[in-house]
Amino acid sequence: MTDRLKLVTWNINSVRLRMPIVEHLIDEIAPDVICLQETKCPDANFPENAFRKAGYEHMAINGQKGYHGVATLSRRPLTNTEKRDFCNVGDSRHVAVDVPFNGSSLRLHNFYVPAGGDEPNREVNPKFGHKLDFMSEMHDWLQGEETDRPAVLVGDLNVAPYEHDVWSHKQLLKVVSHTPVETELFESVREKGGWLDAMRQFTPLEEKLYTWWSYRAKDWSKADKGRRLDHVWVSGPLAPHVKGTTVMREARGWEKPSDHAPVIAVFEA
Repeated sequence: MTDRLKLVTWNINSVRLRMPIVEHLIDEIAPDVICLQETKCPDANFPENAFRKAGYEHMAINGQKGYHGVATLSRRPLTNTEKRDFCNVGDSRHVAVDVPFNGSSLRLHNFYVPAGGDEPNREVNPKFGHKLDFMSEMHDWLQGEETDRPAVLVGDLNVAPYEHDVWSHKQLLKVVSHTPVETELFESVREKGGWLDAMRQFTPLEEKLYTWWSYRAKDWSKADKGRRLDHVWVSGPLAPHVKGTTVMREARGWEKPSDHAPVIAVFEA
């Protein structure tokens, strides 16, 4: 008997404000698991009832008032919830759970990596230093025991690592999210843990691939000045089970949208 798991990751930019388009997403693709970032609400105010009504009885929420926040919602039971406080600053930027899959389970990490501010210099911009420190902690942790098992890491990782993950490699080399210091550290995190970039398994490196378009553009779709900030990584043991990834670009054009599009990943065993 085949086990098929459909997962979606989405920086929602306020879950309460955008619950209507989350419900639209559920109606459109009926995912088994939803990973949200930038939920922007404390756990007590999370719209649990709306998710339960939609069939998502199982939740792992790590939120805070007005900022950050991650949440994993599931039709399948969730166990072994872990919330890691990166850099010991009290931000809600990570939650991990075990999800039943293929007669056993997979470890699912849901991340919201700091954006890093505007100036790519930690001496004058502490936010950029925080981002690099956060990724360094990811590098030291997300290996060995964490990746020797079936595992998937998703979320808004706020780095566009490759040339065609941004609309202009040349123009964005000094722009936070695509600077060499970020992209090199990002790749070292992925490679050290033996993680596979699942999205680029299905879209060749020479093809443009974006998940985020700024609100500032008058016509975001026509301008198409995007970046790939949202990612799906899988561990070696899970890699054979990834059957596809898709960016739901059309969701960026829904009413009162997030500036990120959802990314879908499908696993089969």
